[in-house]
Amino acid sequence: MFTGSYTALVTPFKSDGAVDFDAYGRLIDFQLEKGIHGLVPCGCTGEAATLSHAEQKQCLRFAVERVAGRVPVVGGTGSNNTAEAIELTAFAKEAGCNGALVITPYYNKPTAAGQIAHYTAIAKAVDIPIMLYNVPGRTGTKILPETIAELSKVPNIVSIKEACGDIDQVSQIKGLCDISVTSGDDSLTLPMMAVGGVGVVSVASNVVPGEIASLCNAATKGDYATAREIHYKLMPLFKALFIETNPMPVKAALAKMGIIQNYLRLPLVPMTATAFAKLEPTLDRLGL
Repeated sequence: MFTGSYTALVTPFKSDGAVDFDAYGRLIDFQLEKGIHGLVPCGCTGEAATLSHAEQKQCLRFAVERVAGRVPVVGGTGSNNTAEAIELTAFAKEAGCNGALVITPYYNKPTAAGQIAHYTAIAKAVDIPIMLYNVPGRTGTKILPETIAELSKVPNIVSIKEACGDIDQVSQIKGLCDISVTSGDDSLTLPMMAVGGVGVVSVASNVVPGEIASLCNAATKGDYATAREIHYKLMPLFKALFIETNPMPVKAALAKMGIIQNYLRLPLVPMTATAFAKLEPTLDRLGL
């Protein structure tokens, strides 16, 4: 489940700080036109941490309605408050999401036992396919392979987005259980797929959805020569999109492409001119 290329959608804003649903629609349409396999609204790239719950629910419902069943939508519903995560996940199911992306609780840094209790409570409360999200760089804590294997025994915990930057982690997970592993790092999509991963939840596919879909399609078919060619072509973009904190660079890129305006919510701010000067040549080389 949840195989191929899934875009971690940015959330466009207007100059007054409101969600720009016209731009959101353009971005979703662009993704679908280019052959993306699925969409993930309201994750870290979508600045979910600064969305109110009402806005988050609006974004989830909007994405589902705009997609209209053409590809799966996996809604970001995580929180470091288990009760809030359950409420958001229940809404995602009600709104028609095909799954829920649930980040490891951040700041309060639960132990493995706490992680298991957190995710199990959500999975038991809401009958929807759940994608775990392991991103220690954001949360300050890591889900160990043994913990993931234990969680994989819960029937509706079916996938994990692995963003710990470690291929060994994927190999260890696949050696312990059969949960689907999806890359959370664009530059590691191909290596992860080579050891058993099934795709990516991608930042870069906001701007190059067709190319990321093609990379995943090739790797899935075992055509690693084609996948490598795309990987090497896009590698400068993968790196440039993290010159500054995500989603600052990808929003600047989408603004250059005329899809959204370059507004973020504090404490994030637009890229500095110096940083954008490093990103722009990479965008130009790719014709973006």
